[in-house]
Amino acid sequence: MEWEFEGKIVEWRGPPPYLFVPAPIEVGAEIKSVAHLLTYGWGCIPATVEVGENRVDTALFPKDGSYFVPIKVALQRAAGLELGDTVSLRLSVAVSLS
Repeated sequence: MEWEFEGKIVEWRGPPPYLFVPAPIEVGAEIKSVAHLLTYGWGCIPATVEVGENRVDTALFPKDGSYFVPIKVALQRAAGLELGDTVSLRLSVAVSLS
């Protein structure tokens, strides 16, 4: 499953530099509908995030009825991203039906 959307980079309080983009509610609903096939615990969902030509593997965190997409430091540096920026990203998760 794959989505493309734009969102504002926010900080989720904790030890810095934890920056995230909240997934739109409709994306979160689609992920939630297959979460039982994806999660490896605590509701976290393995995912891949792409910003431009930059790609990282990560895990989505359930938050506020949707999911937070981590913007890892490696991605922040490679794409020149920081808190408050609006970013276009591609998010994908692999659904295994086995």
